[in-house]
Amino acid sequence: MAEVSHRSIQTNGIRMHVAEAGQGLPVVFCHGFPELWYSWRHQIQALAAAGYHAIAPDMRGYGETDAPADPAQYTMKVLCADMAGLLDALDIEKAVFVGHDWGGAVIWQMGLRYPERVAGLAGLNTPYGPPSSARTTEALRDYHGLTDKTFYMRYFLTPGVAEVELEADVRGNLAKAFMDYTRAEDFQTFMTVGGDGSGVFTRIPPRTSFLSDEELDYYVQTFERTGFRGGLNWYRAADMNADEVDAPKGPQLHLPSMMVTAGKDLILKPEMAAPMPMLIPGIRMEHIEDCAHWTQQERPAEVNALLLDFLKSLVGAG
Repeated sequence: MAEVSHRSIQTNGIRMHVAEAGQGLPVVFCHGFPELWYSWRHQIQALAAAGYHAIAPDMRGYGETDAPADPAQYTMKVLCADMAGLLDALDIEKAVFVGHDWGGAVIWQMGLRYPERVAGLAGLNTPYGPPSSARTTEALRDYHGLTDKTFYMRYFLTPGVAEVELEADVRGNLAKAFMDYTRAEDFQTFMTVGGDGSGVFTRIPPRTSFLSDEELDYYVQTFERTGFRGGLNWYRAADMNADEVDAPKGPQLHLPSMMVTAGKDLILKPEMAAPMPMLIPGIRMEHIEDCAHWTQQERPAEVNALLLDFLKSLVGAG
């Protein structure tokens, strides 16, 4: 097992916690909600053992990284500047960026905003879509045919409401969240805020997570200390991205890329990624059928194999 080291760096006006292992081509892992650097533990080990420098920060708002109170500090412009500053702090010119969930949105934006710092992109679950004037939470609400009351992103927008629900039972709620593909209906319940606006977890029965007790402990201890406001602020900033002046337009990305979809992710559905080969010429499209939302944790062996093969192609091309 590679030893994972930890340090804090300064980037873009905040202190950021970074976990690292290995040496070689740098690979930066960007997590989503409600996760931490720790969600990449399997990939860190595999890549370090294969001769890569694995770098997994707690993203802005999470874990040991600073969590500004203002949602305006969580726009894509800010989040990508965090990642560029991370490279600066580690004296890295270019890195491969791997992202999942909200972290997936960040890596595609890195390709638009900082292409000169990107050696390759690998997205899990979160598709690339060209920047537009559409407001994210409204567009996804309408895509899923839901209402403000029955779409989780809209439920998350009101400060304090989701915090009260999530923090009332951190362990129980995280155990309900980290479900494998056999419990895909729980993701539907989550997405529809219980179907009646009662809460994302209120109508999900108690479950046994696919995480071990030790793994779940890590998340629980962290979120009991930090709360969930930092992560929720990513949702509260999402619609602000439409108002950014001089935002990159795309539509195409011209960087070595791979997309991995998951067959039982009911929120970030595989079909949402269908246009990507037109938008990212030459992209490698991969699919894991028996997998729900937590792809790198639920199917680590498959994800590691795909990442290592993709990285090998980058090294060979270089």
